[in-house]
Amino acid sequence: MVSDTVSAVEEDLLNRYAELIIGLGANVQPDQVVAVEGPLEAAPLVRRIARGAYERGARYVDVVYFDAQVKRIRIEASPDNALDWVPPWLGRRLLDLGELDAARIVLTPFVPPGALEGLDPERAGRDRLPTVPELFKVVDDRSVAWTVSPFVTEAWAQLVFPELDAAAAVEALWHDVIHVCRLDEPDAVAAWEHRIDEIWQVASRLDELDLDALHFVGPGTDLTVGLLPSSRFAREGGSSTTRTGIKHMPNLPTEELYTTPDPERTDGYVASTKPLDVGGAIVRGLRVRFDGGRAVEIDADANAEALRRRCGTDEGAARLGEVALVDGKSRIGRLGRTFFNTLLDENAASHIALGAAYARPIADPADLPRINESQIHVDFMVGSDDVTVSGVTRGGAELPLLVGEAWQI
Repeated sequence: MVSDTVSAVEEDLLNRYAELIIGLGANVQPDQVVAVEGPLEAAPLVRRIARGAYERGARYVDVVYFDAQVKRIRIEASPDNALDWVPPWLGRRLLDLGELDAARIVLTPFVPPGALEGLDPERAGRDRLPTVPELFKVVDDRSVAWTVSPFVTEAWAQLVFPELDAAAAVEALWHDVIHVCRLDEPDAVAAWEHRIDEIWQVASRLDELDLDALHFVGPGTDLTVGLLPSSRFAREGGSSTTRTGIKHMPNLPTEELYTTPDPERTDGYVASTKPLDVGGAIVRGLRVRFDGGRAVEIDADANAEALRRRCGTDEGAARLGEVALVDGKSRIGRLGRTFFNTLLDENAASHIALGAAYARPIADPADLPRINESQIHVDFMVGSDDVTVSGVTRGGAELPLLVGEAWQI
């Protein structure tokens, strides 16, 4: 219930969270259109965000709620040939937001992890909503100042804390969210500015190594991910800037250093180190083998078909579009928690993503035609204390980057 999920959070703290999202996250500007999207339970925070955006001079706040139960009903009951259909107006909405140089605030999870348990994973994997392909164009065009932040729901909290009753689980998860978003600091914005600078400094040191590939080795993992000649980490060191010069923070919280790999140069095998939520279906014990850049084998202890279906969406869906490094000493990593939520879990461990690549990390426009294109983007975690990450230089030398999830550079 809405009241149950918010009762664990003090009114003042929820107001500060809204202000952090509006200000540091999306950096809402006067006369700007602001889109706000989230689950039904997030209404109390959505309303605070709307008020704050209008107080900053927003022209219009467009609110869209996503009902996870309706998504489940669609997968259960819709005609088989209708599951792949995406309403065209959903994509046009995103493109229109881009034309308006709008701000976009997303509260996650739209679909509680595990909400699709018991459904046919093949059918569940075909319904990709609320994600639409136009999202990746808007991101690459840098037309929208966007940010994604967590909102605690009862279903999500009980999955993270199954040993607690509903109210205690909600309170415990809010406690974690407050901590990882640095709302327990006297000045959360200053704390984040300091952290973003730390991320940028490490990313800059990585770029100085002029790496040709990254090599992951650990239990069930021996994977080499090739990079493009101008793949860079520091170009997206924790924050981003729109084409009109608005600085924003795409992920709040964020701890990752990511870049765009060569989609034809991933080889070896990898075991995911955390469960993966694929649109509400939890994939556990994921194992993937790559050959010549393609994921040629996808196996898992549960719900492998949900990911296999996603990877069959188009030609680029089985290739990598992102590789990211995260140390284990971040606020999220130190909690040692599995959140079953990509936003938080990907900022707790190094990860790779199948599907669409981002153009921003590419320094040389000549490399842009080589980046991966797809209608999907699915991150899964491959880092842990037991996984060593090395960098392979263009001269062939292999240098340790992360050992025991600690930086070696």
